[in-house]
Amino acid sequence: MGILGDSQVDGGGGGYGLWAGCVKGLVRRKQVDSMLTKAGGYHQLAKNLSVLHLIAIGVGSTIGAGVYILVGTVAREHSGPALTLSFLIAGIAAAFSAFCYAELASRCPSAGSAYHYSYICVGEGIAWLIGWALILEYTIGGAAVARGISPNLALLFGGGDGLPIFLSRHYIPGLDIVVDPCAAILVFIVTGLLCLGIKESTVAQGIATIANVCAMLFVIIAGGYLGFKTGWAGYKLPTGYFPFGVNGMLAGSATVFFAYIGFDSVASTAEEVRNPQRDLPLGIGSALSICCALYMLVSSVIVGLVPYYAMDPDTPISSAFANHGMQWAAYIITVGAITALCSTLMGSILPQPRILMAMARDGLLPSFFSDVSTHTQVPVKSTIVTGIVASTLAFCMEVSQLAGMVSVGTLLAFTMVAISVLILRYVTPDEVPLPSSLQESIDSVSLLYGQSSVSVNGKKLGTSSNIQPLLSKKVAPVADPIIKQFQDIFSEKNRRRVAGWTIMFTCVGVFLLTYSASDLSLPRFLRFSLCGVGGVLLLCGLVVLTCIDQDEQRHSFGHTGGFLCPFVPLLPIACILINVYLLINLGAATWARVSVWLIIGVLVYAFYGRTHSSLLDAVYVPAAHVDEIYRTSGSGNTLA
Repeated sequence: MGILGDSQVDGGGGGYGLWAGCVKGLVRRKQVDSMLTKAGGYHQLAKNLSVLHLIAIGVGSTIGAGVYILVGTVAREHSGPALTLSFLIAGIAAAFSAFCYAELASRCPSAGSAYHYSYICVGEGIAWLIGWALILEYTIGGAAVARGISPNLALLFGGGDGLPIFLSRHYIPGLDIVVDPCAAILVFIVTGLLCLGIKESTVAQGIATIANVCAMLFVIIAGGYLGFKTGWAGYKLPTGYFPFGVNGMLAGSATVFFAYIGFDSVASTAEEVRNPQRDLPLGIGSALSICCALYMLVSSVIVGLVPYYAMDPDTPISSAFANHGMQWAAYIITVGAITALCSTLMGSILPQPRILMAMARDGLLPSFFSDVSTHTQVPVKSTIVTGIVASTLAFCMEVSQLAGMVSVGTLLAFTMVAISVLILRYVTPDEVPLPSSLQESIDSVSLLYGQSSVSVNGKKLGTSSNIQPLLSKKVAPVADPIIKQFQDIFSEKNRRRVAGWTIMFTCVGVFLLTYSASDLSLPRFLRFSLCGVGGVLLLCGLVVLTCIDQDEQRHSFGHTGGFLCPFVPLLPIACILINVYLLINLGAATWARVSVWLIIGVLVYAFYGRTHSSLLDAVYVPAAHVDEIYRTSGSGNTLA
């Protein structure tokens, strides 16, 4: 392999070369750490987070007020008494993504979450779209959560008009909008907390999370007592445990899956964790386990207290206690809902400044967003911009109709993280981008090992008559042509090529299978044909990836010694299948709105990010020779 790998070399001259250069720019990949922080003139984020902090972030970001409403809707329409199993299956499906996040977060512990992992494993173009989608997700998600707090606060003050005039909602006839000052003020408060420091804001989120968990424990304990006292009427029904069948229970799982969205916020704080190789996997796994256990216990109690068909879809938990003469319990449940929304609001706003900072570090956004306060060691400027935009949306825009767009960003990120795990295991990135200022050292190392050429952005700078890969192993000639043919087939280069194409065709198979299974408007013959083709591609991809060896370089890639995702390739492929199925079923209206945002992102990248990327003049060298190049240059810096 040359100094510049084939995947990075620009095309020839003319129009073809221009288009080839654009395509190569989309697939250029960065190193594990965003940059050499000191060399780049950036301040690092404060490493103050422990496992307990990460659990507080994960649980607080995941358990929102939705669970106080979701149990009623899903039980009435889909699952019935089997709601507990729906939460269990959804939790297992979410765990697939959590396993993938845990490996990548411990291997690549820098800010940026799924954007960062995609940039390392897939390429700049996909990473930009993932980052752009995550910006939309966190902005709309934070605004939507903030808009949901004021109605719950009003319940504590006696109803819709209970809040003071300056906090209550008002309808503006001329503009035909409903403004929510309370939501905007809450966003500003959360933004201020986040600017104080990651440890301070996490402590505040932990307090709100503890209050929410205590409210849920009250529901579990008090509801369990009522259930044993009254005989669990909800389970003694003639329709049985599965009134809507197993299919209804599975449909309920797809609905409640979105109740687990939020644990990815833990990965966004990777750069601020004291021991990321140990703490990040523990934080992600513990947060998801706690959320799944609480969801299952609450749902099992509520569907046992009240028959599923008699549940109030808007206030299922409060009405269940009211039916048993405990109207006062509504206040405790409302407090739990408010604290859940407050912790979720903080979990929604926390990741976005770090996404913006990571993209700015990579040159894809203006450097304004990459500034880190020397006092608080958080990206204050990015946090303030995030807070201003989210508060504006929360104040003057009814964002409930846009809530589906939040799911698009999350599911795209989950899908790309699973694909990144497959790439990391089977076609581990084996080249590292170095600044062009090290060109002299790169040339000297290239000549030392008899490299055929040195390339920068596809331009040949020199040649050598001895055409051998750097540090290549000399293989003795084989006389038997059959043995030589088998050596060529099973060579490392061919293995990587087969693995790369297999991953791509597996993803195509997943899309064809899920699309044909979901779109009932397709002609019957076409639908079954696409379903068959997709199923064959998926099954063949799973078999091939199971049979071929994983890349040996995976053991030394990134920060070693952390968590490893189990059951590869089965688990990542199952994760891709689940997330793509949910993406396709979000609806045409949601995708139309998201497409507008993504088109804007493409234009921003084309006119700014592409030409300002920090990899624009990078020279790609084999990872094995990076340390030697730095020694030759006399630099003390090394890449992680």
